[in-house]
Amino acid sequence: MELKTFPAHVDSLDPLRQYVKEISQQAGLDKKATYNLILAIDEIATNIILYGYQNAGLEGIIDVKTEVADNQLKVIFEDDAAPFDPTTRELPDQEDFDLPLDERPIGGLGIYLTINGVSEFKYEYSNNRNRNIFIVDIKSP
Repeated sequence: MELKTFPAHVDSLDPLRQYVKEISQQAGLDKKATYNLILAIDEIATNIILYGYQNAGLEGIIDVKTEVADNQLKVIFEDDAAPFDPTTRELPDQEDFDLPLDERPIGGLGIYLTINGVSEFKYEYSNNRNRNIFIVDIKSP
């Protein structure tokens, strides 16, 4: 398992996206799977940075662990912000998507895209750390 650490600042989002893109290409993900993974990690990283750290007046880091095994790419974010399980958020449903944009409820779309953009998304709170786990199946060409 490879570990890379990023400061929990908005300035880290571009390098984090680039890192995940490189790891995805090395793992053999196709362009669509890579795009969806980057979209998912971008949403969760932004939430960690803005809501977990900045809004709480905290400085911190995001540890990014990556592993390729069993035809899957696993990306794990670990942080020390207050516990937050994105999977407990109420997600938009088809009724929400059918509404005009100005009538849709605010929030939840990014987490919806995260959960639906990867093969599996899990959250754990372990050793006083948030763990957001993104798993993407690597399809054979």
